Amino acid sequence: MSSNDRPDESAISSSAIAIVKPKGMPPWMIDIGMPLLAMIILLIIWEAAVHGFDIPGYILPPPSAIGAEMVDSYGVIFGHTIATSRTILFGFIASIIVSLPLAVAITSSPIMANTIYPFLVLTQSIPKVALAPILVVIMGANEMPRVVITFLVAFFPLVLSVAAGLQSVPAELIELGRACRASRWKELMRIRLPYAVPFIFSGLKAAITLSVVGAVVAEFVNADRGLGYLIVTSTAFFEVPLAWAALIVLSVLGIVLFQAVALIERIAFPWAASAEAQ
Repeated sequence: MSSNDRPDESAISSSAIAIVKPKGMPPWMIDIGMPLLAMIILLIIWEAAVHGFDIPGYILPPPSAIGAEMVDSYGVIFGHTIATSRTILFGFIASIIVSLPLAVAITSSPIMANTIYPFLVLTQSIPKVALAPILVVIMGANEMPRVVITFLVAFFPLVLSVAAGLQSVPAELIELGRACRASRWKELMRIRLPYAVPFIFSGLKAAITLSVVGAVVAEFVNADRGLGYLIVTSTAFFEVPLAWAALIVLSVLGIVLFQAVALIERIAFPWAASAEAQ
């Protein structure tokens, strides 16, 4: 086959990942109805498999048992959810406060980038589960070690996203700003940061998701409250439905926080959300 007879590879890749929306179906049905239907089918298969194969509840409880446990232990789960949410939000806010100046410093000069990047990589190469007990020794058995672990897990992708956004500004815009004698501060505030908004929110979405992971990892090591602590203690006493209930609440919490960041982007920067969707 000659090269002229071969199909366009870009067309193949584009068609392979494109989602074809069925005609005549309302958008809400595609965006909400179909995922909900798929979830209901999954739960039915799960329930039927547990009863059909007679799987013990302490190994894999059916969804009906998990739902009943969620209702019965609503107060307990709610209290642990509040504790985990606090850790997530504190770690997420800390990652924002630290990441933005770091990204600006990285993009300010190659020397600063070469100086900071090794430390960033070092923080990510340390296993957080191994670091958590050391932080407990240093900071004490309180919430601070969990917040630090959450911050360490979340801030790295945010720094990279913001730095990528600040560096992706077209050279023409930078030259135009310098032709107008804009200072470095005005160049940052009026050109680079507005251009980097879609990148910043991409990093924020990744950071809030990783914050949930970081908080749970920290609660596995040292905590007296939180959904991670609830999962550990409930499995230790073979209360598997309660562990699954905590796991489901944790997943919902991650989805809600992710959608909250996306909602802020759509309200505050609708043009950035459109650009990111494209």
